[in-house]
Amino acid sequence: FESLSTMNPFDAWEAVPLAGKAQIIGTIFVAELQTESKDVHYTKGGPLPEIVFPKFDFSNIDEDILATKRCRELNNGRLAMIAIMSFIAANNIPGSVPALAGNPAF
Repeated sequence: FESLSTMNPFDAWEAVPLAGKAQIIGTIFVAELQTESKDVHYTKGGPLPEIVFPKFDFSNIDEDILATKRCRELNNGRLAMIAIMSFIAANNIPGSVPALAGNPAF
């Protein structure tokens, strides 16, 4: 995998063998199928899918602390999405992300 670290993300994906891509996409498909095929969807009050959200006991944690940590986790996820979109933009539009300008990976 060392050779993949020197490539930009799109070239790295192209370098992954077809069987590897099939494993990645197959795993995602099974996880999505398991979580989306419930009688009542978890966003509408159904149980959380354990394959995505493992069970943890948070009963001994203060509600305010738990709410703060959930908010931080959501913000981290949003920041990760912005970062991914920045990488895609930097790869496709040279100079569009000043912090990544001149980086050989992009």
